[in-house]
Amino acid sequence: MSSIQNIVMGVSGGIAAYKAVDIVSRLKKAGFNVHVIMTKAAAQFVTPLTFREISGNPVVTDMWKEPATWNVQHIALATRADLFLIAPATANIIGKIANGIADDMLSTTVMATAAPVVIAPAMNANMYLNPITQQNLAKLRELGYYIIEPDSGMLACGIEGPGRLPEPAAIVEKVIAHMRVGQQLSGKRIIVTAAGTREPIDPVRYIGNRSSGKMGYALARAAAMRGAQVTLISGPSSLPNPPGIIVKRVETTAEMREAVLAEFDTVDVVIKAAAVADYRPALIAGQKIKKDDDNLTINLVKNPDILYELGQRKKHQLLIGFAAETNELLAYAREKLTKKNLDMVVANDVTLPGAGFNIDTNIVKIIHKDGQVDELPELTKAQVAEIILDKIYTLLTKST
Repeated sequence: MSSIQNIVMGVSGGIAAYKAVDIVSRLKKAGFNVHVIMTKAAAQFVTPLTFREISGNPVVTDMWKEPATWNVQHIALATRADLFLIAPATANIIGKIANGIADDMLSTTVMATAAPVVIAPAMNANMYLNPITQQNLAKLRELGYYIIEPDSGMLACGIEGPGRLPEPAAIVEKVIAHMRVGQQLSGKRIIVTAAGTREPIDPVRYIGNRSSGKMGYALARAAAMRGAQVTLISGPSSLPNPPGIIVKRVETTAEMREAVLAEFDTVDVVIKAAAVADYRPALIAGQKIKKDDDNLTINLVKNPDILYELGQRKKHQLLIGFAAETNELLAYAREKLTKKNLDMVVANDVTLPGAGFNIDTNIVKIIHKDGQVDELPELTKAQVAEIILDKIYTLLTKST
């Protein structure tokens, strides 16, 4: 690395805190400057002195203790961090961060940092699988936090299952990889479209689809984490605006087309993950349609095909499409790849458990222009987003 980078490492109060000593040691050997923040519970398992000797820096355990230097300490550490790692992360600290609670030095500093945050959960298997913990982790993923999935096995409490902190070497490898890709897309401009569009029938009703936007939002967050300047053009979605990203909310397919074309000439990549409505009513009723007849006929007209139009216009841009199908997945995806002049298409069968709408996982096949097909197992949408961006980065590298 060209210059020493700072990692602020939070250690919370679980038995796996002993592994955190090895993590700090490995990070130091890898050339990072490590600053440790411990919760009071963590200090019951490992002494702050141990981390001070291994890291070579003062260890923070108390919000109210006079700082070693004249700084507001949680702000100083939050600003200094190039990456924030919490390992182990208990259900308690995960719950605090997910719900905006800042009542100790660790939770306060995390709230104040703009650095990428990597969280490695470790706890009893039942606590990890508790729906509240899973909801908190899902919320953090949606907000752009990176979660290192725990290992499964025999836990210290005597229960076997998921919740064991991965080995220090594996965690450090993921941290270094995360740091390496942190500015991988720096200087690149990327448009991501997400969610479905809505075509009004009358002032109350619309034609739409089941897309939540989770895949597109995950892609936008992941691209921003790699240093790209991201514009997220989103149809209606309940998901919060990802931090550090320009978000343009639209309603109809025509509005999405206008927003995409306004920026298309100046971007490097378009990831078209939105599920746009292919048709719209020919006429929109000015008043709510009443139930006067047993049958109602609505004439539909075709919407503009945004992806096809981009494929005809593109010059230097990479164009990535999505194909959500219910049958003949590869055949339809390959047809879309060719017809719309795409560089890559991500296809998924939405009838498969774990691959449909409004869930946090996906099962996809990535089809390339040369015919190569990468089949991925069931993964979180955040994990799928990282793999897609790895492929995009390879394509960008080849084109320069």
